[in-house]
Amino acid sequence: MDELLKYFPALTKRQQEQFDALPALYKAWNEKINVISRKDVDNLLVHHVLHSLAIAKLVQFKSMTRILDVGTGGGFPGIPLAIMFPASHFTLVDSVAKKMKVVSDVATHLCLTNVETQQVRVEQMQGRFDFVVSRAVTHFSQFTEWTKARLSNINVNNLHNGIIYLKGGNLEEELKPFAGKVKVFNISDYFEDSYFYEKKIVYLPVK
Repeated sequence: MDELLKYFPALTKRQQEQFDALPALYKAWNEKINVISRKDVDNLLVHHVLHSLAIAKLVQFKSMTRILDVGTGGGFPGIPLAIMFPASHFTLVDSVAKKMKVVSDVATHLCLTNVETQQVRVEQMQGRFDFVVSRAVTHFSQFTEWTKARLSNINVNNLHNGIIYLKGGNLEEELKPFAGKVKVFNISDYFEDSYFYEKKIVYLPVK
């Protein structure tokens, strides 16, 4: 919790309680379902929660913003962002039923009324969202093909609607098709932990 407060000192007491409850919830579920890698579960707050919250350094979602988390897995980045922005609405989707069971249970335990979960492939979805977020689900070109139809072009935030993608490593070749359109931010500019040394935020505004 000290690590979170270091970077987000304005967290309310309620938000601190919700973030503080996450490790026990995920450890309990990991005993039943390997939803987070065994080596990472003890580093949940940095490797998963803080990593997800890098998006909160890029944009402060306004009230009623609609965010779609695609391939949410165990609920990242959606769950931490839903705690951070209780006035925004988050739809967390994944095609794997057991993962969505975990996410739904975590959201229920934390009383996150701004979270909706769906077991579905994004290509089968309807509706429009202000932002699509995700953590390294697939190659970025493939991801944009899956999700571009889900983006609204009516903007309510200071940051233009679009895709916000968390991914690590050298992305030069992968992002060549988006030259002049995509913006890349180093998470190490926000957080000091060495874990973030090669972690990036890839942002592609909707046309």
